[in-house]
Amino acid sequence: MKFTRSAKFALAAAASAALAVSLLTPAQAATRSTIVIHDTNSLTSFNSSTPDTNLTINSKVGNLTGIGFYYINDQKNVVRNTTFGDFKVVKNNATDFRVQYTVNKGLVWSDGTPINAVDLLLSHVLSSNKYSIEAGLGDPDSDNVPAFNSNGYGGTYSDNIVGLPVLSADKMTLTLQFKQKIANWDLYGPGPSPVHTLVLLAEGKKGLQSVKDNEAARDRFLAAYTSKNTAVLKAMGKVWSEAYNITQVDATTNPLLWVGNGGFTVDSAVTKSSVTLKLNPKYNSGPKMSGTVDTVIFKFISDGTAAAQALANGELDVYSGQPTADAVAALKKISNVNIIGGINACYEHWDTRVGNAPGQPDYNGVFKGHGGKGADLRKAFLLSIPRQEINEKLIAPINPNAPILGSTFIAPGFEGYDRLIANNGSGYYRGSQDALNAKASRLLKKYYPSASASNPVKVNVLVPGNNPRRAAEFALAKANALKVGFDLVGDVQASWSPKIQLSTYDAQFFAYCPSAVTQAGSNANFQLGGGNNRNGVNLPALDAILNKLQLPMDNRTFISTVIQAERIINAEGLTSGVFLHPAVTAVNKNLKGIKPSPLSSDVVWNWWEWSY
Repeated sequence: MKFTRSAKFALAAAASAALAVSLLTPAQAATRSTIVIHDTNSLTSFNSSTPDTNLTINSKVGNLTGIGFYYINDQKNVVRNTTFGDFKVVKNNATDFRVQYTVNKGLVWSDGTPINAVDLLLSHVLSSNKYSIEAGLGDPDSDNVPAFNSNGYGGTYSDNIVGLPVLSADKMTLTLQFKQKIANWDLYGPGPSPVHTLVLLAEGKKGLQSVKDNEAARDRFLAAYTSKNTAVLKAMGKVWSEAYNITQVDATTNPLLWVGNGGFTVDSAVTKSSVTLKLNPKYNSGPKMSGTVDTVIFKFISDGTAAAQALANGELDVYSGQPTADAVAALKKISNVNIIGGINACYEHWDTRVGNAPGQPDYNGVFKGHGGKGADLRKAFLLSIPRQEINEKLIAPINPNAPILGSTFIAPGFEGYDRLIANNGSGYYRGSQDALNAKASRLLKKYYPSASASNPVKVNVLVPGNNPRRAAEFALAKANALKVGFDLVGDVQASWSPKIQLSTYDAQFFAYCPSAVTQAGSNANFQLGGGNNRNGVNLPALDAILNKLQLPMDNRTFISTVIQAERIINAEGLTSGVFLHPAVTAVNKNLKGIKPSPLSSDVVWNWWEWSY
């Protein structure tokens, strides 16, 4: 199910797989209607909007199967999709900011059901903490997981929405009211969801129904939504949170799961191997399709060198993932592909735990608690991560100009970045590694005087599995941390993303990939109730600063606000950015229209332009 709401981060994952079939050779490519796309990720769910399933590959599949009022292109610009509908500001007072969203008539879901504004209401259910509480679905800020286990709760929308969205009499328009104008307001609107399928699935239906029955089911959704019928909504919440978490799809899978309005629909899937999507013959919600592509296959291969060989063999059309130097060298030797390089917006970072995530047992590990001992030990740990060595050995062979990150809010090259990193406390973590190790050792010995390489303090680290670059990164970190007196005990997990929240781990490392550029884009990682705050961060002073990022401001004010936030984050030792992911995309020369985006949508943002 596609959920299009505010900008969020997708986690860059990796999993192993081997090519199960040999596809067409390059010589046959000119007559093909199938695109085979490589991804290092292995699909874990067809719903990317829960905390456990917020992965780039999950969202890529969703990108092809659903579309709403806008999309974001390869220049990171918001482009309105006027085929689906339009939206406009209808009131702009200091305390009353309203935006009206109108769905065009004549649009249909892939099962033939007409789309209307009732299909926009699920966004509110998935984004408003107040609605969840009032409807008896659970408090997203509590330790209990709400009925809709949504990654959209908390933050800008929930903090600023006023009342319920207002549905027009003809059910084609929805109006949102905010208590004030918010930054990037155009990215916080509702996205379409086939709500009738949630009702039918919750009622136990096993197959597609008639349009009449579907519209009646949508009416039942509206009735439950309006009356806040807890029992009915909870049943739908269970479906939304759990039913899409499958990786094997065949003819016996309930087709109600695959109703969408994108150019493609899910056809089949093989666990840890592939997902196949077929053309949606009823698609009319977005830009006109090229007309030559009717099948898209995602193939999962974690080893970059193996993926490059598959591309050379004609078994892939698009290589896109987390390349190693060997993989890039292999790509350059392939004659029948075009190579597109650049910098990806995904950034690698190491995070430390402070407390427990919602629904998890208390955390009592080495880094427990804000301030004092916990903060000192977290800082010591992050100082021991050899960021320069990691960059030099793993990233520089691919991108020799890759910088070490001084911020996890703003990327290098952004206006004001230099002023930011000169004032945000990140200088504490810069210097020669010998000097950083000495600083880390002093902090560690304040609490563990006998800590040393022969008597180290153990730190349990969640390690993303089946990824050669991440394995090498952990090995470098482990070797250097031992010099300081930390023993990094790695738990390598292929399916690692759902485990980030577990109190078992003191630290983890992975990448966040922004889906859009917004002022408040990083808030969810550190704010109480934020969808990505799974390390128990609870700092009211930080929350107050992050709330300011929800409001429009000029760049200088924006940088000053981020400086305030990151001073607290760095002083608490909550995270440390390591590198921006190098971007390497290799494309079959016969395939046209692939324009990689630096955001999480990567190569799939413009599927309607693809052709041979």
